[in-house]
This record gives sequence, structure tokens and C-alpha cells, in this order.
Amino acid sequence: MSRVLIEEVRPYGDGTPVDVLVDGEVIAEIGADLGVEADEVVRGGGGVLLPGFVDLHTHLREPGREDTETVETGSVAAALGGYTAVFAMANTDPVADNAVIVEHVWRRGLEIGLVDVHPVGAVTVGLGGEQLAELGTMARSAAGVRVFSDDGKCVHDPLVMRRALEYAKALGVVVAQHAEEPRLTVGAQAHEGANAARLGLAGWPAPAEESIVARDCLLAGHTGGTLHVCHVSTAGTAEILRWWKSRESAGTVSAEVTPHHLLLTDELLSTYDPVNKVNPPLRTDEDVRALRRALADGTVDCVATDHAPHAAQDKDCEWSAAKPGMLGLQTALGVVARTMVEPGLLDWRGVARVLSERPAQIAGLADQGRPIAVGEPANLALVDPDARWTVRGAELASITANTPFEGMELPGRVRATLLRGRVTAHEGEVRR
Repeated sequence: MSRVLIEEVRPYGDGTPVDVLVDGEVIAEIGADLGVEADEVVRGGGGVLLPGFVDLHTHLREPGREDTETVETGSVAAALGGYTAVFAMANTDPVADNAVIVEHVWRRGLEIGLVDVHPVGAVTVGLGGEQLAELGTMARSAAGVRVFSDDGKCVHDPLVMRRALEYAKALGVVVAQHAEEPRLTVGAQAHEGANAARLGLAGWPAPAEESIVARDCLLAGHTGGTLHVCHVSTAGTAEILRWWKSRESAGTVSAEVTPHHLLLTDELLSTYDPVNKVNPPLRTDEDVRALRRALADGTVDCVATDHAPHAAQDKDCEWSAAKPGMLGLQTALGVVARTMVEPGLLDWRGVARVLSERPAQIAGLADQGRPIAVGEPANLALVDPDARWTVRGAELASITANTPFEGMELPGRVRATLLRGRVTAHEGEVRR
């Protein structure tokens, strides 16, 4: 087993710098000027040491669209972004609705070894929304699926959703819902509002999300199943979650917000640039401010990237033909720092909560999102809070370059990532 000494870091951004000694897979010692021998020394320079990030919502596109992303390239992007665990969504081709597919994704993650890759199983066969997939078989497979989702599509039938939550309770797993009432979003291209009307784009109304969230909260309370709401995007959804979490049954429901919904608004649509097309769509400035408040006060539990690579031909086209989705793994920290840390809505302990601790708890990962303390797993991210960097899609690790943050300067940068004591990324380079 190797020993890694991380010099002069501030756990959670607190206090004066200390050294952290990692021995094997765990943190062995924390103190000032340890001066111990190690196989590798990582110089922290007074940076912030956080638990490794956990992304509950990643699209790795394998199998089926390896021209846009693979488990390998997505793992590289994740490690460079400070992530030590990601959840790969089920809307692959073929769909991950059986043990064969989820075990393939899981084994590819093990082979690459840069980040723990947890496959998400589909809720329904082929994402069709009609027949439940083999939830129990996937949960009991070698992949040990913990989260199920038809993301990209909503489980819109209330009876199917009820049955899924009942199975989730029995299996001890989570159903993650893409909240979109499809009858309200037929042909939708943008947030329904003044900008969509001015630009001649069919509207995606906020109640299409909010009505499903309200329904599913009630179903979760009724069944006792565990619900996770994907990519919350409206102020109304935040208020529904706030109301629900004020009830005794609040523990059955959690929610995520994406970095792009924390920063970007539908004002960007005036350029008709499909890089800004996403589902759910970019909303208003009022929604953005409400989502920031909800994340700060815990109404929304965590940040998830909804990392969605797309080929150039699927983005470099007319708006209506473009596919929705954006890259997110390498820019998430910077966007959170800009939208939450710089305005004083979160400190670095708060960042640890929303990027690591809460997502790990939601998914039931015992070895992720753990405290930075002696004896704990050494899944860590070293951040330079003072760094500023300019996003260039061509320089990101993903196969595609569809980032809405192109040319934007972001604060904070990941300097190193450790997975179970092994340095997987350091100063912009991955370690195989």
C-alpha cells in the first residue's frame, strides 16, 4: 500500500493549513508539519480539501453512443472535476433496463478505475413508461443498482410510478424522476414565457414540472418509497419541496439542481444557439434566484451535473432539431463557487454538503461523502479557491465540446483528486 502526503491544506476551508497523510485507502494522520515519509507528496499551497464529489446524474452514453462519450472519457472528465463517484443514467442504446447492461457499465468503471461508476437502472422497460423493468434483478446484480430512473422521459403514469415506489421501498433503493408532464410539453422548445413568445419557440410551462413533483411527493408519502427529483428548475418546484419537507414524511423525498440552472437564464436563447438547449429548459432570473436560495437552505439537497455530451451534428443545427443537453463534470465546481460561494450563500463546508455528503447519503454510499478525519476513506478533492480559469470546450476531457460556459471565467479549480488513497488526477492530468 502506498502513502500519500497532502501538504498545507485546509479541510473544508477552515483554520490554518495542516498536512494530511493517506496510508493505503484511508486517512492515517492529520496535523501541522507532519514531516513523515511518503511515496508521493501533493503540495496543497493552502488550498481547500473536500470529500470527493458524487454526481447522481451523469450521462456516459455507453453503450450505444460511444461517439459522444464513453465510460472511460466520462471517468476522465469526472476525475478532473473532483468526482470520486458518478451515477450513469439508463437512457443508453440499448437501455439499461436489465442486469446485463448495468453490469457492463459497472465493470467498465472498475476496469478504468478513475472513479466509482454506479449504473442507474431504468424504471420501465425501454423507458416506455408502461411496464416496470427488472428492478429486483438489477438491484441484486453484481452492479448492485441503487438508483432507478427513466431520465430523459417522465414516468408519467401515476399507477406505474406508485408501483415503482412500492418496489423501491421493498428493495431499499431510490426512484429518480424526470418531472415532466408530457401532455403539457408537446413540441416544447424553451421555457414558456416572454422570451419564448418573442422568439417564436413553443413553450415548456413550469407547471409541467411542478405538477409531477407534487404528485410524486404524495405518492412517496403514501407508499413509503424513496423519491429523488432530478434537475429541479422552477421556483414553484422549490416551493412544493419546501412545503413537503415541512411535513413529518420529508425523509422520503430529495432533490437536485444542476449547475446550469443555478447560473444561466432563458435570456441566452435570443442567439438561437442550441448549446443553450436543455431539458428542462433554462428558466427565468427569478427561478435562478429561488433555486440558489433553496440549495442554500437545504430545500434542494444537492447539485448534480446532468452531464450530457452530444455530437456536433446534434448541436450545430437549427434549434428545433438540436438535442437538449450540456457538459457539466469539469465545470460544476466553478459554477457552484460562482453562484453560491462568492455571494456568500454557501461556505466550503456547504459545498461539501451539496457536492459530496448529501448525494452520497441519498444513494446510500457508505464510503463516499465521509468526514475528513483519521480512519475515514481517502476519497478527496483538493481545490484552489483563488484560481480563475476560462472554459474552453475543446480542452475538456469529454469527446464532445457542448458546454454553455464556453469563454466564461469561473472561480475555483480542482488541483487533485484521490480515490481510496490513489491520486487519480493532479494539476489537470489524470493518473492511470
